[in-house]
Amino acid sequence: MIRLKNEKQIDGIRASCKMLSAMYRELIPLITPGVETIELDKWAQSWIRKAGGKPAFLGVGSKKNPFPASLCISINNEVIHGIPSRRKIADGDLVSIDGGINLGGFISDQAFTVEAGKVKEEARKLNAVTRECLKRGIGAARAGDRLLQIARAVSGYANTFGFGVVYQYCGHGVGFDLHEDPSVPNVPHGPNPRMTTGLVIAIEPMVNSGSPAVEVAPNGWTVITADDSLSAHWEHTIAIFGDRTETLTDEIVFTF
Repeated sequence: MIRLKNEKQIDGIRASCKMLSAMYRELIPLITPGVETIELDKWAQSWIRKAGGKPAFLGVGSKKNPFPASLCISINNEVIHGIPSRRKIADGDLVSIDGGINLGGFISDQAFTVEAGKVKEEARKLNAVTRECLKRGIGAARAGDRLLQIARAVSGYANTFGFGVVYQYCGHGVGFDLHEDPSVPNVPHGPNPRMTTGLVIAIEPMVNSGSPAVEVAPNGWTVITADDSLSAHWEHTIAIFGDRTETLTDEIVFTF
């Protein structure tokens, strides 16, 4: 069931989103070759708690295998749900960061991909195309129109470059819980509800340089490309109003 939000509730989600983006602005300069991904997660978890929020990702999932971190940090062939560890980021890595904050019961969600050091042209192009896919997906999200036009905008653009758009995982409703209805696919399939005032969703293109097929690693969380190709991931939380669509999370600006 899709749970629409009123203006006061969207105010709460917006505040959570602004907090998340503020944290990212301080985190981004730390994502450099040589840093252990677990250190990035520890930093983020501390920042969120000091700011008065709770890490929305920490502990989600099953009781037998809860997600053990506050950030998903996925590198190169890892699409989503990478678990922070003692692994060091290397020069030339594509590093996708995905996180969320629970601020007084209101949930935010945002992801981006950093080019660590000097990356190859293939990686740079993939990242740029994926970011543009997100922009086009948001541009296709308008009150009164159907949800799957977001997927058409995302997949239509990525396909012109021969990239594979992940279809087994998708965006989602967000705000009261981390994952709500509706599903927001990046390739057209499934239910196609009409978007309306009060809809808050996370749009998140996941694009591979090769095949769109993915599989889950033995840890039960990390999704990797089936053909070991590179992957990039960008995400914003947005709200639909009758006269506009608002991106609640801030644009990511790289200054290094």
